[in-house]
Amino acid sequence: MRSRWRAIPRPVRILFGVAVAVFFYLLPNLAIPLIPTPDTNFASVLFTVAVYVLVGVGLNVVIGLAGLLDLGYIGFFAVGAYSVAIFGSPASPLATKYPWLMLIPIAIALSMVSGVILGGPTLRLRGDYLAIVTLGFGEIVRLIAVNWSITKGQIGIPSVPAPPGHWGNGDPIFGIIDTRPFYWLALTVVLICMFGVKLLESSRVGRSWLAIREDEDAAELMGVPAFKFKLWAFAIGAGLGGLSGALFASRQGFINSNSFDVLTSMLFVAAVVLGGSGNLAGVTLGAVLISYLPERFRGFADKRFLVFGLALIVIMIFRPQGLIPSRRRAVELEDRKREAAEEATANV
Repeated sequence: MRSRWRAIPRPVRILFGVAVAVFFYLLPNLAIPLIPTPDTNFASVLFTVAVYVLVGVGLNVVIGLAGLLDLGYIGFFAVGAYSVAIFGSPASPLATKYPWLMLIPIAIALSMVSGVILGGPTLRLRGDYLAIVTLGFGEIVRLIAVNWSITKGQIGIPSVPAPPGHWGNGDPIFGIIDTRPFYWLALTVVLICMFGVKLLESSRVGRSWLAIREDEDAAELMGVPAFKFKLWAFAIGAGLGGLSGALFASRQGFINSNSFDVLTSMLFVAAVVLGGSGNLAGVTLGAVLISYLPERFRGFADKRFLVFGLALIVIMIFRPQGLIPSRRRAVELEDRKREAAEEATANV
């Protein structure tokens, strides 16, 4: 499929990409059978899907490109959401008069700083140890949200500001009833961030991440400053996570500590692993499946999560590289499988 796609002339590929983007922009207004969610507002579901895709793009930088297992990504998501709420809501004791467009860069900056603070002392760890530390970071952020008087725990912060703008009749563009403008905004942000990450992947920074993911010791021997580039991956991933959290809080208009639990963080990781770590198309598909399917089959009530969990287990057993894996990542997994088989044979 990749070879056939690359054989298509570049202008045709660009036109196809534009057509796909236009389709997704028009999706809330299209009456396509079986796709809309009968029990939930379809535009709201599409916004949630876009937020999950943005989370997947950021987490893919950390897991898919740099090879760092981050189980506490919900912490960066929460930092971005609370940044907009704390500095923008009139109900917050730290409220400012900054407009929403100023609050978003603040949320991204604070999320990146939190990524550097977490990564500085911990990125010398590897594998399971790093995963445990990041999981602890996510829980620390959640506990701060529960116990800090400014975040107000489960009571939460209301009146989180939304993007500016009004229709001709004076109604706000980004209101509570019509979620389509929020979806269009989130989709635009997703496309911009995807383009930026793709450029990073093909740059010197991206090649350094891939080298570190494949073999960190060999990368350092070849002159790649592994710690520096891993810290960059953590900071950029955290910034994208904070941006997604800021969009989430702006749409909700209210946030509390219940929105940032460990289960949500595991779903973020599952989206990357399920879709295909290291591949933007795969990560996008994984995020769509994780966020859309439970809402589409809400009629199954509680059983939908059981069916969804079983489907994840089946996919991980029979296709551990993900639904649309990175070609390089798939080769890595095959090499590791072959090495494990040779080692087992030698032991016998």
